[in-house]
Amino acid sequence: MGWMERLKTKWQIKSNWDFWMIMLSFSLAGMAIMPVRKLIFHLVGITDKTPLWVKILIYIPLIPPAYYIGLLVVGTLLGQFQFFWGFLSARLKFLTGKKK
Repeated sequence: MGWMERLKTKWQIKSNWDFWMIMLSFSLAGMAIMPVRKLIFHLVGITDKTPLWVKILIYIPLIPPAYYIGLLVVGTLLGQFQFFWGFLSARLKFLTGKKK
C-alpha cells in the first residue's frame, strides 16, 4: 500500500478529489505562513538584530496557531471544512491532554 492509500485510510477519505484538496490545503497554508510570520515578527518588533532565542520564544506561541487558522481557512475555501475541523480538534485535544 502506498503513502497516499495509507493517508486516505488513516484520514477515512473515500474520494481522490477530497484527498487532493486536503493535500493542496496543507501546501497552500504552509506557503502562506511565511509572509504571515514576517508580518507578525514586524508587528512585535523582531528585527535581524534580535537574538535567536527571542525569535524562538515569539515563534513558538504565535506561528503554529496562525498556521492552523490559515489551514482551516484554506481548507474551508477548498471544501474541506469538516476534515480540518476534526483534524484541528484532534490536535488540540492531543496538546491539552484531553481524552475523547
